[in-house]
Amino acid sequence: MTLDPDALRALEIGRAAGGEPFENGSVTAARAAYSASFPTQQGEHEPVAATSQRQIDGPNGPVTIRVHRGIGAPRTRARAVLYLHGGGWVIGNLCSHDEICRWLANLANAVIVCPDYRLAPEHKFPTGLEDCTAVLRFMAENAEELCIDSARIAVAGDSAGGNLAAVLALLARDGLAPPLAAQILIYPNTDARQTANSYRRFGDGFGLTAATMAWFRDHYVRTPDDITDWRVSPLLASSLAGAAPAFVMVAGHDILADEGTAYAERLRVEGVPLVLRHWPGQIHGFVSMGRHILAARQAVSEAAAWLQLQTRAQAD
Repeated sequence: MTLDPDALRALEIGRAAGGEPFENGSVTAARAAYSASFPTQQGEHEPVAATSQRQIDGPNGPVTIRVHRGIGAPRTRARAVLYLHGGGWVIGNLCSHDEICRWLANLANAVIVCPDYRLAPEHKFPTGLEDCTAVLRFMAENAEELCIDSARIAVAGDSAGGNLAAVLALLARDGLAPPLAAQILIYPNTDARQTANSYRRFGDGFGLTAATMAWFRDHYVRTPDDITDWRVSPLLASSLAGAAPAFVMVAGHDILADEGTAYAERLRVEGVPLVLRHWPGQIHGFVSMGRHILAARQAVSEAAAWLQLQTRAQAD
């Protein structure tokens, strides 16, 4: 496999910008560096039909959510997506993945709800997961106010957000969260043990490094025992059967590639309807790099088209 030229250029731009690896500094410094970097990676934010922001009640206090109504989304009973941003459970916010949310809103003719869930290390596992579960419950219980169809709510997320989305889909299956029509997992983190071979193949030089991923994980978990809790490592869940139909996206040059593929294979074997989309020339985070990587919007477009088909079938 060779790197996509756009991905190679994005890596070169990142190297030229300099900056210390996150694990060499403080959490505050990492957040500041990330907040400074993502505006240069995202493309122009395309307009949507409407955007609003509000706070909802959660078990840990108020949670701020941003709601995008896509152009073409119906005025009532629209399909909806709870989008959970990436960032290793430590960095990221409502703006860091706004480009993806706007694309998905327009391409899927949907309403996208993105929560500013609590981050580690100030709020370790399972606080962020509890915030996300509360937002899903809010969406289901207030579907009429949001003008969405409670039977067509999906969950989506990238990286650590993909981890939270996968776990939320299993909680929904078990009746511990409102039911979901679909799940979209973008290069998800599914195994916090971090022992997959892709950690060795792509551990350095391809954006997200093995050292940074360990730093993220160690901030997220309370104790080492959490690492094998299926709510941190959904690949270790006893069963994935009965989870919502899944669209899983894997980047070829990514330390998370093997665990994403392994999770998709388990979903398939255990009878969950699955589409696995492998982008062999891409790097971790490529969907958030629309300014430099042409495949970013194409990837979201494919996920949106699948979501439309999946939720249309369920509506029928």
